Amino acid sequence: MASVITFDHVSFTYDDFLPEEQNGERRPLNNLAVKDLSLSIEEGSLVAVLGHNGSGKSTFAKLCNGILVPDEGDVTVYGINTKEEERLMEIRQHVGMVFQNPDNQIVASVVEEDVAFGPENLGVPPEEIRKRVKESLKAVGMYDYRKHAPHKLSGGQKQRVAIAGVIAMQTGCILFDESTAMLDPRGRREVMDSIHKLHKDLGKTIVYITHYMEEATLADRVIVMDHGTILSDGTPYEVFSDTEKLRAAGLDVPQATLFASALREDGLPLPENILTTEECVSAILESI
Repeated sequence: MASVITFDHVSFTYDDFLPEEQNGERRPLNNLAVKDLSLSIEEGSLVAVLGHNGSGKSTFAKLCNGILVPDEGDVTVYGINTKEEERLMEIRQHVGMVFQNPDNQIVASVVEEDVAFGPENLGVPPEEIRKRVKESLKAVGMYDYRKHAPHKLSGGQKQRVAIAGVIAMQTGCILFDESTAMLDPRGRREVMDSIHKLHKDLGKTIVYITHYMEEATLADRVIVMDHGTILSDGTPYEVFSDTEKLRAAGLDVPQATLFASALREDGLPLPENILTTEECVSAILESI
């Protein structure tokens, strides 16, 4: 498969400053967020990116569509180098982004008007906009709410409206930067269901940043970041099999994996590669 996003020895540093002054000047505090990062995201893939706070995962997401530009190395998005400032709008027509707080992305007082905002700014004809809004809202199960006020929706519903807005832009790749972090369990399920529907039914390339292990187990590929570098990269089974490495990076393993491990220690003959609750229940039923 073709690569839609490529990192080639990318480094990025936030230029912060220490609060105290020395000789009347504030000393710079160079916060290296991503260090010599090289990887590719393939077209049509479903990728989860994990890491503790400060691991560089959100910086990675912002580098993917030109919100941030590397200090060193190159990020290429659909063949376009993100350092080409004049082509940033073109990049964002290929790669959409859904942020952690849906309130930061909702700009209109009616759901369907909010979803139409992006295509309108691209100069899409009105008839095509109406078609895109209808299809996008149906894709995330929010069509029946098209006349509602966004501020009256639940957190999960707001996030699905934000996702519909990105779908209406018709980007080939969608990034989710901890888009379930502020939601309750029901809201997280709603958003994750929408993410998987986008991947399966619409063939979108999906990259989602998360700190929920259970969400990461549902991806095709899991990338674990630690101190701005890649700690692990592989299938969920490959990544979560090395529990010691994950714990050393301040991460847990899925609850179903821990539960199955405890049952094995008590003598129940369960397989090693259990990641989800469904797999755990099925393995228990087969063993008794």
